[in-house]
Amino acid sequence: MGSAFGRSASSFSPFNGEKVPEGRMRGSAGMSSFPEISLRQAKISDATAIAKLLRASLNAFEWMPVLHTPQQDLFFIRDILLPNQQVTVATAGGRIVGFIAVNGDWVEQLYLDPARTGQGIGSRLLAEATADMSVVKLNCFQANTGARLFYESHGFRAEAFSEGSANEEGLPDILYVLRR
Repeated sequence: MGSAFGRSASSFSPFNGEKVPEGRMRGSAGMSSFPEISLRQAKISDATAIAKLLRASLNAFEWMPVLHTPQQDLFFIRDILLPNQQVTVATAGGRIVGFIAVNGDWVEQLYLDPARTGQGIGSRLLAEATADMSVVKLNCFQANTGARLFYESHGFRAEAFSEGSANEEGLPDILYVLRR
């Protein structure tokens, strides 16, 4: 599913459907005590924090099989993902709270700290990372209803369903496509 470890945007953390006013994040003045969210290009020195966030996000799903150790997660992020894909991180208070990885016209990864979903962070990452793309593709696990709602609310349309034979997890998935 877009990486050597079969991970994809399908593992986006649960989206609770909370609406955030356009152009504002919950970290904005007057909305909460969360720090402001900043987006920047990932650096190799971010690998450990990104790997920990990846693991926390995956562990939030009871249905997600655990296929890799934390050391394998770090290897994947540091040696495969960061050198080969465009990775953007979202930070709050100096801490990475989300990331997106894009390769060609594919969103290969989109993960958030499970405690930070529903705050517009995923929307900002998706919008910034795909702004110049006329076609955006991604795979999403069928069981991830929160991610499905998130992507559909951003204009993605399901184009194909599979039984999971093409992904490492062996879970049924969906090919989503956004055409602009």
